Parts: sequence; C-alpha cells; structure tokens
Amino acid sequence: MAGASDKARFYLEQSVPELQELIRKKIFTRDEVSSVAKKRSAFEHKLNARGSTASDYARYAEYEMNVENLRRARVKRLGIKSTSYGGQRRIFSVLDRATRKFHGDTALWLQYLTFARKQKANKMVAQIVTSMLRLHPTSPELWIYAANYAWDERADVTETRGYMQRGLRFCRHSKHLWSEYLKLELLYIARIAARRQILGLDLGPSHNDRIRDDEGFGGDEIALAPITTDDAGHSTNPEKVHNQISVAPVLAGAIPMAVFDAAMKEFPDDPRFGAHFFDCVAGFHELDCAGRILQHIVEYLMTATRTDAASLTRFIHEPVVGTGVSSTLLPRGLMKVLDRFNLAMRNITSLKTPREQNRVREAVAQYTIRWIAIYLEHPELDLDIRAVLTTVLQSAWTHCLLSLDARTARSSDEMIGLLELLHLRGFAEIVQPGVASALRIWPEEPRLLALESQTGPLELS
Repeated sequence: MAGASDKARFYLEQSVPELQELIRKKIFTRDEVSSVAKKRSAFEHKLNARGSTASDYARYAEYEMNVENLRRARVKRLGIKSTSYGGQRRIFSVLDRATRKFHGDTALWLQYLTFARKQKANKMVAQIVTSMLRLHPTSPELWIYAANYAWDERADVTETRGYMQRGLRFCRHSKHLWSEYLKLELLYIARIAARRQILGLDLGPSHNDRIRDDEGFGGDEIALAPITTDDAGHSTNPEKVHNQISVAPVLAGAIPMAVFDAAMKEFPDDPRFGAHFFDCVAGFHELDCAGRILQHIVEYLMTATRTDAASLTRFIHEPVVGTGVSSTLLPRGLMKVLDRFNLAMRNITSLKTPREQNRVREAVAQYTIRWIAIYLEHPELDLDIRAVLTTVLQSAWTHCLLSLDARTARSSDEMIGLLELLHLRGFAEIVQPGVASALRIWPEEPRLLALESQTGPLELS
C-alpha cells in the first residue's frame, strides 16, 4: 500500500506540466512557481497523512482558487493565450477528494457546488447535486439549494418542483422547506402573470390599487425567473396562450392552497406557522389569486385556532392586504377591519385566565397599530379614512394600556418600540399615558425616560 509521501508525490507530479507552462509563457516567475510548488507540497503531505481534516481540504481548495484567479488576471493583462483547464481540473480534484473522504460535511459539498456553478460546469453540477442528495437526504438546506439551482440557472419549473417534493418526503417536518415550496409556487404564478403582461393580456386589478412591498409589506422585491415557452405549452400565439393559461388551476392559486393544507396537516397546532404562510402570500399581493389564497388561510386559522394571537391578527388585517391608499376598495375593507377587530376582542374573552386574555389583546393590538401606522404616514390619504384609521388605532392602543396596567406586557422592547413609532407619527395624546404606564413597570428604562423628556410628563386632571 502506498505511503503518504508516495500519494503526495503522485498528485504533485500531475501539476508539473502546468507549472512549466506558467514559466515558459512568463505568467509567473520562477520564484513564484517555486513558492506555489512548496505550498502544494505542504498541503498534499498534510492531506495524505493521518489526521487530516475537512478544513484542510477547504483551505487547499481556496488556495488553488486564489492561484487560478491570479493566473487569469495576469493572462488577461498580458494578452497571452492560455488554457484554464489545468487549474479547474486541479480544484475539482481537490474538492472531489474532500467530499469522498468527508462526505458528511455539507459545507464541503456546498463549496464544491459553488465553484462548479461559477465555472458553468453544468454536467458536473448535476453529478454533484445527485451525489450530495443521495448522501444527505434529510438536509432541507441542500434540497432548497438544489431547487434554487434548477430555478435560477435552468429555469426548469418541473425539476425545481421535483426537488421540493422529494425533499418534503424526507424532511416533512422542516418548516423552512414548506415555506420555500410555497414561495416557489407563488413565483411560478408571478412568472405566468409576467408573461401575460408581455403578451398584452388581461392583468386584472390595476397595480395602482396596491401598496408596494417596500412601503410596508416586507421590503423584498419579487425576482421573476426567465419566462420560457414551457409556461404556455410552447405556444407563441397570444390568443392560444390566453386560452391555455386562463383555465389553469395554477392561476386560481390551487397549488399554493394545496401546499398550505398539506403543511398544516404536518403542523396542526401551530397557528404561527400558518400566519407565516399568510405573510409570505401577502408579499405577493399583486397576484390576482393572492386574495383568494389569503382568505383560504384565514378561514383555516379561524377554524382551528380562533383565539390565538397569530390567527386573530391575520383575520383582522386580511381585508386590506395590498390595498393602496387611493384604492376605491379601501373604505369597504376598513369597515370589515373594524368589524373584525371588535369580533376578535370579543373572542378573546373566551380565554380562561385574565392574564392570557391581556397577553393576546396586546399582541393583536400591537400588530394592528403597526400596519395602520403605515397607512397614516401617507399624506394623500383621504381625511375620512384617516379618521377611521385613527379611531381603530386608538382603540387598539387602549388594549395595549390594559396589558401595561395589568403588568402582563410581554416585552419592554416591543412596547417601547411601539411608543417610539407612535411618537414619530405625532400621536402625543396616546404616547403620554403609555409612557406613564410603562414607567411603572420599567422605571429605569433609558428609552422610556427619553420619551418622557420629549413628550413631557402626564398631567393628571
């Protein structure tokens, strides 16, 4: 059996032609080539000796990447024709040896995949993904990585969905994987909607009736994957495309709703996870089917956990999700919000203990105040609508004060942050009693003392 030195010599001899070419074409000097050879020798002897670790392979691969980047930069500057095959082959060899020896180290696999993707070695990427998932079928992050590759690089919806569904068979208890699968299906609907826009087909409600994401619903833009003819049966005829996609259940949100239902079967007693699904769909509120999906989620939450804070907050907010300040739908939506807010507060009274009631009231009130404040900061908001929103906000704040007076407030940071938000919006009549009540619980809190100095102490009549 060959010793460590023999193995190291074997791998070092393979790089001799490459080093000779670097000297011959004057890309590197002899001293630089000698330094590279010594460094490689040190790495090879360390890797082939007993006690080598995954980090040793990672450092060796990183060193070879740096050498290759330097070689490419000099070739470009000098205008020399030189192949990069030798450098790529060496890096692939190091990473392949690393994943064979430490196949349980996911960081090495991801480093291997990242380099292969950067080199646009698509066949190599496919092989790496297959090997990686065969060895790590219970790692949700790897399934998500593979799905993202299929979506971003290959624009293959079928392959992407296949990775997600196979991953869920192995990792059905991964909330992250369920969440990413929902986002995939929403992105797919967004892709079809974008294609309809390109073809000049009916888009449904005007985008002017919506509030942009970066104005209060998450701040994340929807990155649409490239549109291919696969999305419409390879047809380029606008009328035929319209007929094909207008009847597809996917446009009605059937698949996202099915994903939600399947996820809730795995997590039946977790309304917060259901609320997370609601927030994900709200980020895609410009889709025509978003309202239908949100209504489906709210109906489930209110049936399963009608007194939970996560369920009640989304139940109240749902009528106005994505509705812009200039929309004609806003007044009707706000009337529903007001009715639902009062209904939610009545439902809370069915909880067993006053402490639990105050805790849920506080959570519902804080969530409601935060999204109402987003509307109130728009100067073009109608005065009558502003008055209604202010009434709801004041009512919600009253319930926050109850939790402070009952000393059941969950967190000083959350409550003080809310007071600071209201102070910035100019609600001095709300902030003053709130600061006074909060100081009774947290008398030494610097942020509260700063707010008191800005708003003045509460004057008792």
